[in-house]
Amino acid sequence: MQGRANHFVLFRALVVCAAAFLCAPTVSFATGAEQSAVPAPGGFPVASEARLAGDETQTRFIVDLDAKVPMRAFTLADPYRVVIDLPQINFRLPAAVGGSGRGLIKAFRYGLVMPGGSRIVLELTGPAKISKAEMLDAANGQPARMVIELDSVDRTAFTEQLGAEKGPDLRPTLGASETTASVPRSAETAKADAAKDDLRPVVVLDPGHGGIDNGTQSASGIAEKQLVLDFALALRDQMEKGGKYRVVLTRSDDTFIPLNDRVKIARAQSAALFVSIHADALPRGEGDAQGATIYTLSDKASDAEAQRLADAENKADAIGGVNLTEEPTDVADILIDLAQRETKTFSNRFARTLMREMKGTTRLHKNPLKSAGFRVLKAPDVPSVLLELGYVSNKGDLQQLVSEQWRTKTVAAVAQAIDSFFAKRVVSAGRPD
Repeated sequence: MQGRANHFVLFRALVVCAAAFLCAPTVSFATGAEQSAVPAPGGFPVASEARLAGDETQTRFIVDLDAKVPMRAFTLADPYRVVIDLPQINFRLPAAVGGSGRGLIKAFRYGLVMPGGSRIVLELTGPAKISKAEMLDAANGQPARMVIELDSVDRTAFTEQLGAEKGPDLRPTLGASETTASVPRSAETAKADAAKDDLRPVVVLDPGHGGIDNGTQSASGIAEKQLVLDFALALRDQMEKGGKYRVVLTRSDDTFIPLNDRVKIARAQSAALFVSIHADALPRGEGDAQGATIYTLSDKASDAEAQRLADAENKADAIGGVNLTEEPTDVADILIDLAQRETKTFSNRFARTLMREMKGTTRLHKNPLKSAGFRVLKAPDVPSVLLELGYVSNKGDLQQLVSEQWRTKTVAAVAQAIDSFFAKRVVSAGRPD
């Protein structure tokens, strides 16, 4: 176990030095809200209503709040969006709000994007500029309100405003706990933390989506982000009972975590295994697939469905409002390729083990082992799989996904697969398949 980690010390150091986060280009809109009053300690501000007014030339977006809060609004291109960052908000909006739009706003989404911070993302029908962004005091029987006014502009004007100012630093700040790990401050910090722990293998469980990103959603409104979080928490509890592993969650609550930060958490923890947990859905009119599927990383997707899913999952950061992408240099590409050769062998081995264990407890897809270019699986030195528990668009699968009895049985199967994987690693340490 430790031999593999030592084998990649040089790769890890060089690749980390070669990689960097790059924010998508943005333009900010200064507001005077920074000195606004906030609610008394002990509760988060409440958003109770959101509405749209206007037409394709000028559109207004209004949110009712129980207190004024600081905010920042800026635009993004490709696709056209307005991103509004706020302190943590308790959204108590009607269930259907945001699904349809008006004028320049096609739709909007909202949610927690990091501990202490919320975000609203407005999807635009075309290029637009923010002509007004302000917080209004409660007055004349009206609550405090956030008002965003948009004016239609052409692509040239939109592009010019994008380059006018720097974008915000939107990396999430996570608490460094046993269940939700943060990206390390430095390599030295990571070493010191590792030295304090024992030599148990670290397994990172990654419940997909979270916060502003709901993932897929059933017709009845059940969100993927909650289904997979419930499963990951149950799996963590099951694994910790045996005491064989140190289990880390990329998120343990309804928080948005960018894809690259999920990978960084696994690498910072020197993880011996990374399991990303999801629940897929087919778009309406594309059939009625069913069953669990296990994905490994590949440059070329195993089939069209795998490619569709990878494309959808890889857009998670854009759904959060801002893409934070990792761009390695050519040298880093070579190092990553070398490191991934052994890692791929272990990933495939675990995928096969997981399929065998799950076969007796849950329905599997007709082609349960697939591969595609999932960004969340791209840690070069951490064996990784993406487990799709089922399809929320399929009635039978959805019944299982919300069943506590099914979850208990399937969690036990996944935990057994992890035990079998590490047992074989110990017996055949250093020997390839």
